[in-house]
Amino acid sequence: MKDMKTSKVTRGHMRIGIIGAGSMGAILARHLGKLGHQVSIANSRGPESLAALATVVGATPVTVADAATAGEIIILAIPTKAVVELPQGLFATVPKSVVIIDIGNYHPELRDGRINAIDHGMLDCQWVAQQIGRPVIKAFNNIYAKSLLEKGIPRGNDGADRPLGRRRFVGCEGRSASPR
Repeated sequence: MKDMKTSKVTRGHMRIGIIGAGSMGAILARHLGKLGHQVSIANSRGPESLAALATVVGATPVTVADAATAGEIIILAIPTKAVVELPQGLFATVPKSVVIIDIGNYHPELRDGRINAIDHGMLDCQWVAQQIGRPVIKAFNNIYAKSLLEKGIPRGNDGADRPLGRRRFVGCEGRSASPR
């Protein structure tokens, strides 16, 4: 297995760790890998369970701990309720310069159950940041996996020839004063 922490990345490309290998995590891994980024991907079942997916999407299967220290960007692609199941202190040794992106949405009726703090007004991104002990940027939570997979348009193409028209954008939000 390749050492994601020390291997070289070509100029303009990044090392990205993805925690969560569901539909959004896998699609992001595929897109980011195709763009030349070095992607590591992890889930709660371990790297062995990701071998086939990793081959298809062009990522390196790793442990959750290794994904958390894999690069300049870490993407949390897990249900909100699963954040509390991440190893305690997972991000304690991760440099402050590493951007952590939370792509999840809180779904109390669908999968997450009730999270009291969120139900009483705390933003889900604030709750996630509190649980992991690091600020997070909220992104990719406003697009369906199918749209991300099928409707992406490469840079330089305005998409005018496509049935649904122009390029899409994905907004993001963060409250850190440091530049990201």
